[in-house]
Amino acid sequence: MEEEYIRVINITVIGAISWGLIFIFARRIFSNYSFDFSTRIVSTLHATVAVVLATLTIQDWSCPVCPIGSTSSLQQMETMAFSLSYMIYDLICSHFDQVLSIDNAVHHSVCILGFVAGLCYRKCASEMVAAIWITEISSPFLHLREILKEIGYRDTDLNLAADVCFATIFSLARMVGGPYLVYVTTTADNPILIKAMALGLQLVSAFWFYKILKMMRYKIMKRSMPNKKSD
Repeated sequence: MEEEYIRVINITVIGAISWGLIFIFARRIFSNYSFDFSTRIVSTLHATVAVVLATLTIQDWSCPVCPIGSTSSLQQMETMAFSLSYMIYDLICSHFDQVLSIDNAVHHSVCILGFVAGLCYRKCASEMVAAIWITEISSPFLHLREILKEIGYRDTDLNLAADVCFATIFSLARMVGGPYLVYVTTTADNPILIKAMALGLQLVSAFWFYKILKMMRYKIMKRSMPNKKSD
């Protein structure tokens, strides 16, 4: 067990440093673009790899979150440590940006606390890995829509397509899969802190879902305005 925890710590520490180096490398390559552009490149890389790792840990495809409330496997712990390293990097990196996002900082803090608790208790890894899948599956589209804006595709059909893909995937994952995951996590024999983290993340998801609805309403109204003028 000691060797497993040492491996988890190594993945977390080396991972956090590696994400920082990747960001610095991205800043050098994309020096003509903003700070946020490079962070989104790194975030997209993390989200893609995290979804793949989370998918590979699924033991039973008929019940992806099973076994519920079970002892964590080494592969599941490594997957959590991988995402924990990214969350630590991104929380630190966000303090160097000109604008600090409070909701993003709260989200990252909740995630870090949840990962640390899950790794320490060494329980409910199936639920936590499922949470990684649910939260990261829409992230590449979130970052794609902002990247497209910065490279000159703002208010284009391509940018709107990225908006629609993001809103759809986010809504299905967070507001359909999310409540189900919260239910199985809170009803299983899990530590109270893990249950609280599950509820906290779902509340954050609900807040972002509200913001996405407002964003899509604005986008649709904005696109329909020229048609009204031409009628």
